[in-house]
Order: sequence, then C-alpha cells, then structure tokens
Amino acid sequence: MVPLVLDLSGRRVVIFGGGAVGARKASFFAGGADVMAVSRSFIPEFDALPVEKVVRDLEGASDRDLAGLLEGAFLAVAATDDPAINDRIGKICRASGIHFNNARGIPGDVVLPAVSRGKHHALAITTFGKAPGMARFLRERLEEEYPGLDPMIEVVERLRAALKGRVMDQGGRQAVIARVLADRDVWEAVSGGQDQAWNLVEGRYLHDR
Repeated sequence: MVPLVLDLSGRRVVIFGGGAVGARKASFFAGGADVMAVSRSFIPEFDALPVEKVVRDLEGASDRDLAGLLEGAFLAVAATDDPAINDRIGKICRASGIHFNNARGIPGDVVLPAVSRGKHHALAITTFGKAPGMARFLRERLEEEYPGLDPMIEVVERLRAALKGRVMDQGGRQAVIARVLADRDVWEAVSGGQDQAWNLVEGRYLHDR
C-alpha cells in the first residue's frame, strides 16, 4: 500500500452502517467529502455530522440495490456488524472500480489511519489494520509530546522566509531549521505562542546572520 493525502472535495463517500463504527468512519470524512450514510437506523452521533442519511435495511438489500446506493461513489466504507454484508459491498466495489474500506470482513484497498489534525498539519499513522490500537497510541503520544505543532509550523515558515535573504545555499538553511527543530527551548517557548518562540529563534539563530 502507498500512503497518500487526497483532496476528496466534491467526491462521494458512502458509509454503510449507522452504529458507532459507522459514525466514526463518517466523522473521518465529514467536511472533506460528500458523505452519504446508509443504515436501517442511526445512533444520535450522526445528527451532528454533515452527512446525508439514507434509511435502508441492508440485510434485505439485493446486489442491485447495493450497486444503486454505490452509484457515483469514489470510495465506500462497509461498517455494518455483519461481515457477510460488508464483503458483498466490497465485491461490488471491486467490480465497479470503487475504492473500499472494510471495518469487518475481507480487507479492501483502503486503510483509514489514526489521524491528528490541526490548522496547518495532519499526522496519519497506520499499522495497515494489524494493530489499530497501537496506531491510536502513537497518535496520542505525538499529540502529548508536541502540543504546539501549529505555532511551530508558523515559526518555521517565518524562519524559512528570513533565511532566504541571509543564507544563500539551501543546505545551510536546512541545517539552521534542523537545529531549531531540535531545540527543546524553542518547543517550550512555542507553548506561549508563535511570537514568544520567534523571539527566541531570532535571538539565538539569526542575530549574527
């Protein structure tokens, strides 16, 4: 598998299942794609999600019915508690060229990672379905270790711009940035905001350039 970041704006993602797993999968895509959720019933968590809800009894749905629900889909997620239904959906997706993620059953061609998102970043971690709990654990550890990622990204962006007029070779600029990122004082300062961290960076790394 190849990890990618995709722009799904305007793409249809179909989620099969209205339970807790379906809600989690729908939340993953909500706001970044045109999401439709299909189930006989939906837990209350779906009410807060910007998704289209289609009430349908999937146990009695024929392959033709499922194919109709998948029409126009770029990606589908089978999140019902019945592996047999999930696998039927996956079979139709493979025949139709629709990307597929299976929460329970035969794996599809898409794995949903544990994701930490911010204003300027997204961190995605996966064990390719072998140990999802470990992916969540690593995501949580990174969030705990680096709580100031967004302001630090802003500091580094500001530093890159400042270095372009002071350090002519790219290798030299990269070396300065690497030193800043390894500086624990800067990471501590960034907890007080971008400006506080920038003052430290400017005084420590740019004063003689």
